[in-house]
Amino acid sequence: MLPKEMLKDTGEWLRGGGPDAEIVISSRIRFARNIQGYRFITKMTPEERARCEELVRRKFMDAHVVPAGRYLELAEADPLDRKLLVERHLISKEHEDAHHHRAVAIGEGEALSIMINEEDHIRLQVLQSGFHLKAAFKLASETDVRLEDVLDFAFSPQLGYLTACPTNVGTGMRVSVMMHLPALVITRHIEKVFQAVSKINLAVRGLYGEGTEASGHFYQISNQVTLGRTEEEIIKNVEQVIPTIVNYERRAREDLMSKDPVRLEDRVWRAYGMLQAARIMSSDESMMMLSFVRMGVHLGLLPQLNIRTVNELFLYSQPAHLQRLMNAPMEAEDRDIKRAMLIREKLNGHKNV
Repeated sequence: MLPKEMLKDTGEWLRGGGPDAEIVISSRIRFARNIQGYRFITKMTPEERARCEELVRRKFMDAHVVPAGRYLELAEADPLDRKLLVERHLISKEHEDAHHHRAVAIGEGEALSIMINEEDHIRLQVLQSGFHLKAAFKLASETDVRLEDVLDFAFSPQLGYLTACPTNVGTGMRVSVMMHLPALVITRHIEKVFQAVSKINLAVRGLYGEGTEASGHFYQISNQVTLGRTEEEIIKNVEQVIPTIVNYERRAREDLMSKDPVRLEDRVWRAYGMLQAARIMSSDESMMMLSFVRMGVHLGLLPQLNIRTVNELFLYSQPAHLQRLMNAPMEAEDRDIKRAMLIREKLNGHKNV
C-alpha cells in the first residue's frame, strides 16, 4: 500500500520550500554502511543476502527506525511501484533492477529513506527541500547513530567505513545538491560550470544520479572524494560552491530578462501553451516544457500559475506515477496521450479540454 499512499503529495524531493528553492530543488546526504561479518553484496550468495536483509529488517523494527508499515521488500513489490520509488528518488535504478533480497525503509514525509542490500548493505539517505545541507546532515547523522546502536558496521581505524566501492571508503558520505539551471543552458554557460566544479573534485550528474542524463535542466552536483576528509569538510566544500552556481543562474536569468525579454517570454509562454493544448506528449518533452514554465513562474511571467502545481506535474507526469494515477498499466503511446490529458486538466482547472 505504501507507494499508492505516496500519490497524495510530491514528498520532500519536490516540496518546493527551503532556501534558494527556485534554483536548488533539494539537498541530499547519503551514507554507505556495511555490516561486520558479512561479505560485500557482490560476493554474497543468495542465502547470505537473504540473511543480511532479515537481520537489518529485524533490527530496524526493534529500534523503530521508521514507522510500522514503511518497510518494503522490493522483491515482492509490483515492478511499477519500484519504478515509482525511483522517480521519487527513494531508491536507485540499480536497486530497482536487482533480483536478490533487498528492501527500502521510508520515513514519514520521505525525507529519510534507507536502501538495504543495494551496492552496500545499507544506503541511508536524507533529502531536504531547497539548499539545506546542514539540516539533511543532522537527520542523517542522528539516524546513523541509531543504526550503529543496533548494528555493527565494518570500520577500519586507518581507512574509516569500509564500502563495496573504493571511492566511498572513509566517511562513506556523498553530498549532492539537485539544481534547476535552465538559464545557464539557454545562454550556453553550463559547460563552464561543469569544468569549474570538476577542478575542485565535484561531479555533475543527471536527474537520477550517476550514469544518467540531465532532464528538464536538472543537474546533481556531488562530492567525489570521501577518504581523508571529515564529513564537515566535505559539506563545507559543497556549500562554498553551490551559492556561486545559484548566483550564475540568477544572473543568467536577469540577463535574459533585460537583453532579450520578448524571446524569453516567447519561450516560456510557448511552453505553457503547448502544455495547455497538446494531445500527445512524451515524458522528455513534458520535462523540458515544464522546466521553461517553472523558470517563468519564478521570474513572474506566469503569475496565474502556482509553483506547487508545476512541481506536481514534474512528478505525476513520469511514467510510473502516471500509470498509478490512471490505475492501469499502459504502453508508451497511451502514456503520452494520458500525460497530455493530465497536464491539460491540471493547468486548465479541470475544465473540459
